[in-house]
Amino acid sequence: MSNNKQSVKRVEKLAEKKVVQQPKKATSTTRRDRIFLLDTNVLIHDVNAIYAFKSVIVGIPFIVLEELDGLKREGGEKGHNVREAIRRLDALRKLGHLRDGVVLNHDTEGAILKVYPNPSEIDISFLSQDVHDIKDNVILQTAADLAKAGNTVTLITKDINVRIKADALGIETEDYLKGVVAYEGFYKGWISVPVPANELRTLSHKRLDPYLKGIQLWPNEFIVLESENNPENYRLFRFFGGNNFKEVQPITLFQNFGAKNIQQLMALDLLMDDDVKLVSLLGPAGTGKTFLALLAGLYKVAYERKYRKLLVTRPVVALGADIGYLPGDIQEKLHYWMQPVHDNLEFISSQMLRGSGDQLNIERRREKDKKRHGNPDYHQKETLLVDRLKQQGIISLEAITYMRGRSIPNQFFFIDEVQNLTPHEVKTIVSRAGEGTKVVLAGDPYQIDSPYLDFSSNGLTVTTEKLKDHSLFGTVFLEVSERSELAKLAAEEL
Repeated sequence: MSNNKQSVKRVEKLAEKKVVQQPKKATSTTRRDRIFLLDTNVLIHDVNAIYAFKSVIVGIPFIVLEELDGLKREGGEKGHNVREAIRRLDALRKLGHLRDGVVLNHDTEGAILKVYPNPSEIDISFLSQDVHDIKDNVILQTAADLAKAGNTVTLITKDINVRIKADALGIETEDYLKGVVAYEGFYKGWISVPVPANELRTLSHKRLDPYLKGIQLWPNEFIVLESENNPENYRLFRFFGGNNFKEVQPITLFQNFGAKNIQQLMALDLLMDDDVKLVSLLGPAGTGKTFLALLAGLYKVAYERKYRKLLVTRPVVALGADIGYLPGDIQEKLHYWMQPVHDNLEFISSQMLRGSGDQLNIERRREKDKKRHGNPDYHQKETLLVDRLKQQGIISLEAITYMRGRSIPNQFFFIDEVQNLTPHEVKTIVSRAGEGTKVVLAGDPYQIDSPYLDFSSNGLTVTTEKLKDHSLFGTVFLEVSERSELAKLAAEEL
């Protein structure tokens, strides 16, 4: 049997485990007039969405099955999720007719999955009559027909515009909220505690308890003890659990680089700690997330040699034409896509060339560069250094599309723009980490290009919230822009 067929069999068995040994009849508590109708994007976002409801009818419009069928050949995570959703439905089909309803597992307390046929016509006057082109309207009409028949119907969709249209038609609608993170009270990875100035000077990391009474602390959370009258006068500590704290001291890398603010110092402290295997850096543009991750990664790989390689990747989510329309082969395409990474690496290289370049043996190669490339200026040297590091295997820039199925051991693995990934995609990528690998996630949860994700549901914020109680994880929300006054103004006002 081929590997592909074996894989399909394993998936089918896993799907069937969700539904075998289930009750043959719905429980008496099942509300047969309470229907939660799922949009296609919900099943793509979470293949387990059908199991998220209790004691109700989980409805799938027939048009959703048609949409899934049309998307099943897509590549990447989206196509994988579509195929997985179809397999789950097929496993349920083996237990009964989806038209009549199939009882789901015990965890859903008698919930029933049911597929509803497409409406014979669109009779809501101001909806499009073209059933085949306007699929959203078919779902809306299905919901309207079920409500008209006396059912209490809620349409569950990740599509904001569909929710607006449903509301305009008087159809109850909600976002799919399982696993989302509340905007208020989002875990930043640090807290500030005011302390009298005269006590701040004499504080010991062994006597912080009186200032932290009633405060829930998580592993690797930072505590900023700041003067009551002067926030610029502070001391920074990191919590390790129990009564264990460490005072964080300034960090300098390559003799030229240090934190520009206290939040960057927190980030560097986590990035340089090899015991923290997963770090997430969140914050608006210009706060230094990408720069700090690349700086620490390059230092750990090229100078300390703690890891074999600095592996960098980003999701392919474009503001305009996507990567397929760029000229060249995959490496040339990636050069355009990875330009922000190149920019940061070249800036780091420029400072190293002016200061501590000896640490990467730059000076020994200058004569070779002159013979091979003439007498390059600083910018050319920066580019040459980055290219040389790539050629030597110290840095690897790769497309996120090809991460599935890989094992990545002994590497400093940096994923940028993670706010454009779903929680399941983040799980898929982070689970690639092998022995000795450190993973760094970075992104701006306020700047999301994916159409069905927002601050509360993207993979970066969900991962941060779910892992905050684990000692292998640490996070920092960076608030202060250090890019430029103009960038700071744009981030705040535009």
